[in-house]
Amino acid sequence: MASTTYNPQSKEHMEKAKDAGGEALNKGKEAAKEAAAGAKEAGGDMMEKAKNVSTDVMGKAKDAATAVGEMASTAATNVGKKADDLTAAAGHGISGWGDRLSQNVPHEGMAGSASQAIAEGIRGSGRYLEQAKLSGMAQDVEHVIQRHPIPALLVCLGIGFCLGRAMSD
Repeated sequence: MASTTYNPQSKEHMEKAKDAGGEALNKGKEAAKEAAAGAKEAGGDMMEKAKNVSTDVMGKAKDAATAVGEMASTAATNVGKKADDLTAAAGHGISGWGDRLSQNVPHEGMAGSASQAIAEGIRGSGRYLEQAKLSGMAQDVEHVIQRHPIPALLVCLGIGFCLGRAMSD
């Protein structure tokens, strides 16, 4: 049988190797911690950049929605103005028609009085349309409904009933 002999150099080499291995392990742990911290910092930077990008996108979407709303408001205003202009033009035409009617109908007697009253009613209606326009007429209807709600409701029911009957036939 072989005898084992004690070799002090071998133990010394083992200790040095053990120390070197422990030191390498500690350096590896330290490097891993630094890498993890770097990754965490890079991840935090990426999260911050992602938040900034999403905030920018949301801001641009909000700006776009505001611009679309403003465009719709401007278009509605332009349509309302155009409707008012058309109503005023129609009123002017109706008023002119009342003037021509007044000149061409009899002025004397009972037929003349009736004809002049009709012509004056047409002129007055035309002047009202020309001055009040569509927006003023809507306000006038609103005021009449506020002052007389029950008759206004009955008129609406009557009109609805007549329309329903006409559509069913």
